[in-house]
Amino acid sequence: MARIFDVIEYPSEMDGEIVHRFPEDTAGDFRIGSQVIVRESQMAVFYRDGKALDTFGPGRHTIATANIPLLIDLIGKAFNDRSPFTAEVFFVSTREFADEKWGTPQPILVRNPGMGLGVALLQGFGTYSYKVADPQQFVAQIVGVTGIYTTKDIEARLRAMLLSKLQDLLGETAQETSVPELIGLVEELGIGVKAKTLDEFKAIGLSLLSFYIESLKPSERSAEELRAMGMLDMETYTQLQAADAMRDAAQNPSGGAGLTAGIGAGMGIGSAITDSLKKSSSGSGADVPASASGPPPVMTPSEAAAYLKVAEEDVVAAIEAGDIKAKKIGKAFRISKEALDEFLSS
Repeated sequence: MARIFDVIEYPSEMDGEIVHRFPEDTAGDFRIGSQVIVRESQMAVFYRDGKALDTFGPGRHTIATANIPLLIDLIGKAFNDRSPFTAEVFFVSTREFADEKWGTPQPILVRNPGMGLGVALLQGFGTYSYKVADPQQFVAQIVGVTGIYTTKDIEARLRAMLLSKLQDLLGETAQETSVPELIGLVEELGIGVKAKTLDEFKAIGLSLLSFYIESLKPSERSAEELRAMGMLDMETYTQLQAADAMRDAAQNPSGGAGLTAGIGAGMGIGSAITDSLKKSSSGSGADVPASASGPPPVMTPSEAAAYLKVAEEDVVAAIEAGDIKAKKIGKAFRISKEALDEFLSS
């Protein structure tokens, strides 16, 4: 004979649990007069035949046709107070689920006109918190007949919703704000993401309480990794690959051929970007005349770096490696323009 439950409760803190069905594996036998005990930070949704009949807040409740009017229509008027009937109770946690983690699994592409390649790849991470605002809606839309539903079960869906809105917001904001300024607007962006997801969370019975961006910065992924993710066309890939080579060469303490190749690659990118910007500003593909003043005939490492469009330490490393001819006067280097032109043509 099936067990008849006279007391229905789930005395648990529900740590990590959003919903717990009673009984957990199947429907239970209850009767008019059974007691439903709901703890603080819980709500109980009473179900029969897949239909929500009522929701109970914290406290002790007696199952009766007076507080569940639909019950008499479902179990029939022939039932008396002691006749059992089959039903389910879903205990739903109403506490805040705080410090949930989010992060960008792939960099977010943001347009960055007038700087570098014209795009930036941003990565970020942070936390968010939420709670169940409509227990009936959440059980109906998300939980179904699942016996136990936890934060782990829904985290992928919520992260996808949040990251989609973050990507949209970054794209919209970048149209009027430079990327360096954008990175400084993490608080405003967090508020914006929260506002954008309001309706989607409400549709599944949830309320987003907070969305924090703890870090937002340019991606450190290499050109190879980005291309493997399908995020780069061939032209951008080639340029970024050259930039990677230059960065690696700058980190090479021995200098040599690697450094030379790196600086050469950097010059290639610099020239390509400069040409592109010149064409954009002039409105045509015609060449823009160079400055009449030009570089001085003899330069310091800093001036040479500006001429080559590389870092000063790269120039010094190339000098010490013997790739750039220079004169050392005391502790300072002086480089002729002819030596730099010879280096570039080598």
